[in-house]
Amino acid sequence: MANPTQPNVGFTPERESPNPEKSPIPPPPSFVAASPGFPPPKLHLQQDQASSRSVKTPNALSPANGVTTGSSVPHLSTPPGPPVFTSPVRPAAVPFRTSPASPQPVAFSSGSLPTSSSPPQYPNGSFELQHQVSDSVEDHVPIGESSFVLFSAHKVLKQKKQGNVPSLGFGALVSPGREVSMGPHVIQRDPHRCQSCGAYANIYCNILLGSGQWQCVICRKLNASEGEYIAHTKEDLHRFPELSSPMFDYVQTGNKRPGFVPVSDSRMSAPIVLVIDECLDEPHLHHLQSSLHAFVDSLPTTTRLGIILYGRTVSVYDLSEEAMASADVLPGDKSPSQESLKALIYGTGIYLSPMHASLAVAHSIFSSLRAYKLNIPEASRDRCLGAAVEVALAIIQGPSADLSRGVVKRTGGNSRIIVCAGGPNTCGPGSVPHSFNHPNYPYMEKTAIKWMENLGREAHRHNTIIDILCAGTCPVRVPILHPLAKASGGVLVLHDDFGEAFGVNLQRASARSAGSHGLLELRTSDDILITQVVGPGEESHVDTHESFKNDTALYIQMLSVEETQSFSLSMETEGDIKSDYAFFQFAIQYSNVYQADVSRVITVRLPTVDSISAYLESVQDEVAAVLIAKRTLLRAKNHSDAIDMRATVDERIKDIALKFGSQLPKSKLHSFPKELSLLPELLFHLRRGPLLGSIIGHEDERSVLRNLFLNASFDLSLRMVAPRCLMHREGGTFEELPAYDLAMQSDAAVVLDHGTDVFIWLGAELAADEGRSAAALAACRTLAEELTEYRFPAPRILAFKEGSSQARYFVSRLIPAHKDPPYEQEARFPQLRSLTSEQRTKLKASFVHFDDPSFCEWMRSLKVVPPQPS
Repeated sequence: MANPTQPNVGFTPERESPNPEKSPIPPPPSFVAASPGFPPPKLHLQQDQASSRSVKTPNALSPANGVTTGSSVPHLSTPPGPPVFTSPVRPAAVPFRTSPASPQPVAFSSGSLPTSSSPPQYPNGSFELQHQVSDSVEDHVPIGESSFVLFSAHKVLKQKKQGNVPSLGFGALVSPGREVSMGPHVIQRDPHRCQSCGAYANIYCNILLGSGQWQCVICRKLNASEGEYIAHTKEDLHRFPELSSPMFDYVQTGNKRPGFVPVSDSRMSAPIVLVIDECLDEPHLHHLQSSLHAFVDSLPTTTRLGIILYGRTVSVYDLSEEAMASADVLPGDKSPSQESLKALIYGTGIYLSPMHASLAVAHSIFSSLRAYKLNIPEASRDRCLGAAVEVALAIIQGPSADLSRGVVKRTGGNSRIIVCAGGPNTCGPGSVPHSFNHPNYPYMEKTAIKWMENLGREAHRHNTIIDILCAGTCPVRVPILHPLAKASGGVLVLHDDFGEAFGVNLQRASARSAGSHGLLELRTSDDILITQVVGPGEESHVDTHESFKNDTALYIQMLSVEETQSFSLSMETEGDIKSDYAFFQFAIQYSNVYQADVSRVITVRLPTVDSISAYLESVQDEVAAVLIAKRTLLRAKNHSDAIDMRATVDERIKDIALKFGSQLPKSKLHSFPKELSLLPELLFHLRRGPLLGSIIGHEDERSVLRNLFLNASFDLSLRMVAPRCLMHREGGTFEELPAYDLAMQSDAAVVLDHGTDVFIWLGAELAADEGRSAAALAACRTLAEELTEYRFPAPRILAFKEGSSQARYFVSRLIPAHKDPPYEQEARFPQLRSLTSEQRTKLKASFVHFDDPSFCEWMRSLKVVPPQPS
């Protein structure tokens, strides 16, 4: 059955997943809604807003994984937008979990196919269904390929009542644009798809060797392969990549010639336009000029660049003028007219030029910028950001824009507009009044938000991503600017100033490799339903009824296809599962930077179990914590909501202990399940950290952080939930420690990576020794840069000494364990045992006592006994 009509953006249909179960978790104290604490969520496709000491790492599931088709179609709506980031790490003196660097284009060559060692033989012409995969499929399937999909557990509970406990939940994180070091198998022909449900043939299908028919793992229907899968033995089928690997790419290149790759640099057809705020004071302008000079020096020589300035007017710089900085000026108080745009585009000026021809001109333009002269407060200066972006879009479309009559040109990859903003949009289209006290401000704000969203959608229609990089102390009115970045597939980032972090993000924003025309298909088996999706996309109505009459897949239109994004999927079962395996299939269709159409198919098979302890053993604490955090942050739209969500985290811990833990004899206390030993500590970090806690003061900062988190990759999401603590040791090595305040030892240097911020803390005793502290600080800074080398947005890296005012940023993110009894401190922070009694006395005396509970105190306040550390 074809998908029902897609609801309007922001509309949540009334229909819920079948047979919703009431959650026993009470609602948080000050909830406005009367819904239970953890109701079965309606499907919301949220484009909201991108290792540890865990014993159970959330590395990929074993390749024994497959596909599934969900029956009822989930429901989606659309809040905040997409970011893009990742946190790869160079090998250092510590065993870091690494992730690949920036995405590489698909290589159009088929490598050798893996084969099973001694596969079982089947008689020729047999009409018995043969399993395509042996039970030991793990032996010949590369495990790294499953890093595209991370499940919260590697097993699925058969009993509906046990499996649908909302406090723990079950789900997956899908990273559609992620690349692996060894690229996936490439197939350059049309795929074999199930004629009933549309699923792709895969490694887990049963094959009729005599006729070549294959059985779909999603709907179990038989399908013909046009004789292609006819084989004498099962081993013969391994020559087909789709029957040998759980992940593969179907690729069709521009001229359909096998192996064809366009030779021209894809960036030639995907320009970058800088849209720069000219209303800056001298200090900010000086930093911005330094960042812009470094930025153009970093661009490839073939990159086409455009430069636009905006204030009260829009200045479009002519890059053909070498002797002086020359610009055409358009009014900013209204949208540019078609006549003025035609005069601009068809004139004699060159507004997009490759760097090899215009580098010197770009430098002269940046050097000619002047500080704002009028004596007007920053927030009251006229800035026509909306009109400037409209002009930038027109320049990117070029002369053919008026000839296309609505037909969108296809370029190799996405063009980029990068806005460098120092204040709010207060002039022209999409603007708001300078003052919040304006009598008509609420209406004008609502109108501006809608206008910005429409402009972002127009940019997305023309394959143009808009990133907005804000800096300075002037509030930029995030609610107005964010829809522009979100709807185009871009990201909005706040910076303290236009200095180092801003300059790094400028370079990383331009270098991101992005596919376009992305469509994500989700299919599940055995009555498993996808109940909620959080990520940078929106539900898409794809009518496949003519091709696949029983297609129940969920289709998601992706705003861009980038390595640093992920989609968070929440799932539940409609009924008890009878089969031994559950199957999941994820298909991502997109156009890469070489104008090739790629269909990446990932099939996952998970065993089903009756035993709760076997299920809990398979839970990946870190993945489960990230999924819980994304579901929670989705509802924390403002500071008041965030306070309510802290209460739901408490209720979640209590319910997990009640459902999966055991009650202590002669006591009302429940012990938290030992199999989930890391989960409560991760959730404790979540409730007191910047995402839900009170560390961040300004609502703009909280909003941007939330929007980034909801679309972030797994690596960055985990770091944003729980910081990673590394202590410097003599010889330049680092020891990874729990993120407890017991790490604040006066003779040590500590690096704390919290995703969007990295802190370097120098103890007072170490800081007093100039030579040692300089060496430790240099080693810590090098480590911080390596940890975040490819992360986008690039984090702030702040260094400070013990006792300084800035050290509060560091202290507030550590678990306050100094009040716990010594035996508990040693159990959870074993490094303490290496300290002398004198060092421990000095450490204890250094703490200032305050009311924040430690992790153990928090757990006991919930009437739950904390699990022993693994």
